[in-house]
Amino acid sequence: MIELFDPTDLARAKDTGALVAGILQTLKSRSTVGTNLLDIDRWAKGMIIEAGAQSCYVDYEPPFGRGPFGHYICTSVNDAVLHGRPYDYTLADGDLLSLDLAVSQGGVVADSAISFIVGDVRSPESVALIDATERALSAGIAAAGPGAHLGDISHAIGSVLSEAGYLINTEFGGHGVGSTMHQDPHVPNKGRPGRGYKLRPGLLLALEPWIMADTAELVTDADGWTLRSATGCRTAHSEHTIAITDDGAEILTLPKQA
Repeated sequence: MIELFDPTDLARAKDTGALVAGILQTLKSRSTVGTNLLDIDRWAKGMIIEAGAQSCYVDYEPPFGRGPFGHYICTSVNDAVLHGRPYDYTLADGDLLSLDLAVSQGGVVADSAISFIVGDVRSPESVALIDATERALSAGIAAAGPGAHLGDISHAIGSVLSEAGYLINTEFGGHGVGSTMHQDPHVPNKGRPGRGYKLRPGLLLALEPWIMADTAELVTDADGWTLRSATGCRTAHSEHTIAITDDGAEILTLPKQA
């Protein structure tokens, strides 16, 4: 199903996007050396409930997972890249942490992810991974707009990642959002320009480039959810929800400037 939203719906989507962005930035500021992943999940739960919103993850039970996810946020550390299920782990100096949050408010979902380094130890590999996903995300957004094709977005994202030397896995990628978290169309992180669904005003998309340092192969953790690099290498993940408008693409999950 592909949903298209009118201006009233878009206003609600902006509110949800602002909530997601604000929660992620608060969690980033609290995620310091010594922070436990379960505390991050608890903080996310509290902020979502306080806002009168709903988690998209707690009862999430897709075919590829093992039972309901059961947590409020995805916390992926180092070699974990997607669907990181929070567990009893204390963050260490230099850890690369990805936080992925999807929330429904007012009947509209927004989905966003950030990757950052915890503490003061900043390995060049971690910095490069994060930079590549952020640049790829910016390129994908720049390629989006009314009349463009999904392939234009996929090509823009994939070109940045490939030019940076990374292999691209196309099993998981971006997707439509709306009244539910995962909708059509699927937006792979690699593609051919001019191909695929033609973008129309009112379409909401979650674009999410993610990479692993030296592989494109994933393995599933024992928890049945967390996806890790097959080689144990580090990973990164960046995501924004955007709205296709008459003039281009508007980022709904952009953090407010201080």
